[in-house]
Amino acid sequence: MSTPVTGTFAYRVRPATPADAEAICRIYNQGIEDRVATLETELRTPDERRQWLTNRSPRYPVIVAEAEPASTSVRPPSEQASLTDPATTDPGSRLSQATLGGRGLTDPATTVGWGSLNVFNAREAYRFVADFSVYVERAWRGKGVGRALLARLIELGREHGFHKLALSAFPTNAGGVALYERMGFRTVGVYREQGQLDGRWVDTIIMEKLL
Repeated sequence: MSTPVTGTFAYRVRPATPADAEAICRIYNQGIEDRVATLETELRTPDERRQWLTNRSPRYPVIVAEAEPASTSVRPPSEQASLTDPATTDPGSRLSQATLGGRGLTDPATTVGWGSLNVFNAREAYRFVADFSVYVERAWRGKGVGRALLARLIELGREHGFHKLALSAFPTNAGGVALYERMGFRTVGVYREQGQLDGRWVDTIIMEKLL
C-alpha cells in the first residue's frame, strides 16, 4: 500500500541517466501492475531499463521528475523558476511547485515519475510524429507530476522538430485523459477491443496534439 504524500514540494524535471534505471523500472512496473496505462503485462528489470535508456536515439529523450521539500529547493516566489524557465543547477531541467498540505518526505530528492518521447512509426513518412509515455509513482498520482512531465515532453517535442505528439490511453484512465485534454490534446477515435488484459478485451482512446 502506498503511503499518502503530503507537504510542499518542488518538482524538478531533468534528463534521465542510466543511474535512474532502477527508479524508472519501479515506477513502470507499478503502471503495469495497476493496469491503468499500458497493455504491457510483463514486469521489467533494472538492467533491461538501463539498456533501454542507453540504446535510444537522442531525438527520443527520457526525463524524470524529482520531488524535493520546497524549504530546501524553492527560491522566494519572485525568483522561482517556472516550467518554461531553465533551472539553475541542471541544463535541460525544469522546476514546478505543488503544495500537498501537512508533513512530507524528508529525503533530499525523490524520483516520482518519468516520461519519454518514443518512435510512433519507423517509416520515414512518420518521422515528424512521436508517441510518448508518462508514468507516475503511485503515491504521487494526481499531484501535478504528470503535468510537469508532459509539459516538458511537449517542449522537447518542439525542440526536436516533431510536428505532432500522439498517444493511446484507456477510457477508464479518466485522470490521464483529463490531463491530456487540458494540455491541448484532442480525441481522434477509439480502437475497440484493441488488446487483452487479464482475459478481458480493452478499448484504447487515440489522441493527438499538433505542435
